[in-house]
Amino acid sequence: MYRVLFVCHGNICRSPMAESIMSYLVGKAGIINVAVSSAATHTDALGCTPHRGTVEILRKKGVPLVPHVARLMTGEDGEKYDLLIGMDKWNVEDMKKIVGQKNAYKVRMLLDFSDRVRPIADPWYTGNFDDSFRDIEEGCKCLLSYLKKQGIV
Repeated sequence: MYRVLFVCHGNICRSPMAESIMSYLVGKAGIINVAVSSAATHTDALGCTPHRGTVEILRKKGVPLVPHVARLMTGEDGEKYDLLIGMDKWNVEDMKKIVGQKNAYKVRMLLDFSDRVRPIADPWYTGNFDDSFRDIEEGCKCLLSYLKKQGIV
């Protein structure tokens, strides 16, 4: 089983959106050897369900929301997951500190897999869940293509 962890600041907007989108894409493709989850780099929203903007955009786009409660990323996640994916450079920096040097090589930004490498804006601050959805969907599709090219799926 290949394990992917999506990570953002609070684990209520971008990372649960990515978890839901990637789970949907993997399921739709009939892929059974990829497991997806998400976590936070900070404690701001631990125990909270996804932001209403995330819930609404997923519903609007026909992507089922994965049952979710925000949790904190741990050093053990560096051992458990094959790929650790942040949404922006701050997530990536925090993630590398959390997992340490030994597993820092597993940390990537989601749109590193795209032809247009860039951070994904945090809709908690921008209020623009449509743009975040578009970028996350692009990143997840590109990640899935990458996993196929690597022979993982």
